[in-house]
Amino acid sequence: MSLIKTDIKDSIGTICFNNDEKRNSLSVEMMEEFYLALDLMQSKKVRVIILRANEGVKVWCAGLNIAELPEPGNDPIFYHHPLEKIMRRIQKFPAPVIAMIDGSVWGGGCDLSFVCDILIGTKNTSFAITPAKIGVPYNTTGIVHFLNMVELNIAKEMFFTAKPIMAEKAENLGILNHLVDADKLESITYEMAAVIASNSPLSIAVIKEQLNIMGAAKPINSEFYEKIDELRQKAYNSKDYQEGLRAFFEKRPPRFTGE
Repeated sequence: MSLIKTDIKDSIGTICFNNDEKRNSLSVEMMEEFYLALDLMQSKKVRVIILRANEGVKVWCAGLNIAELPEPGNDPIFYHHPLEKIMRRIQKFPAPVIAMIDGSVWGGGCDLSFVCDILIGTKNTSFAITPAKIGVPYNTTGIVHFLNMVELNIAKEMFFTAKPIMAEKAENLGILNHLVDADKLESITYEMAAVIASNSPLSIAVIKEQLNIMGAAKPINSEFYEKIDELRQKAYNSKDYQEGLRAFFEKRPPRFTGE
């Protein structure tokens, strides 16, 4: 079974998560299929991409597959990690990418949706970032994605509590461009895609790149990056990280000691 389904119609490309049984967790296999789907969309010169899950799922994307996280001491999200490659590809893709979200979004799924150009959700949509439940830090680029989407205090609340931001609040915070009825989500999303597809693809490609460059123009000096990497390594080598993974697989609450 393919973990990613694709479709192209009237210059609109659809990439659909197709692993409901595993809550569309981002396994290496799924991410490899995803990257190939992006290759296909670019070769066909689609003018819009819609990223979605199958209709009726409760979890749009559960983030990285926990079973594939590396042993303690190794960075789970390095520069050439498949998820990082996909997110950079979405940001650099010449056509807009719309995230059509009906269901909850966890962890790396938040990262993935946040790099999309437009997010449309329903009352079933929520966003939760959960590294504190497992005892891991968060990758630096992922934090940047959050800070590009929400204010610092909101990002802190999401990271510290690991509780979800529900749909209405997500709209009020500007995470969701539109909050619509679930039975109208598909029609509204594809109608917007059709409007975008009718405009100049060259103009949109240029403007998208301009906006992304300007939106990312928040200078951080090299000393800060070194400090951030040092902090991440501290967590990767911690007893809490090992305990978080054990607790997840043993389906019990973790007993963190802060070590």
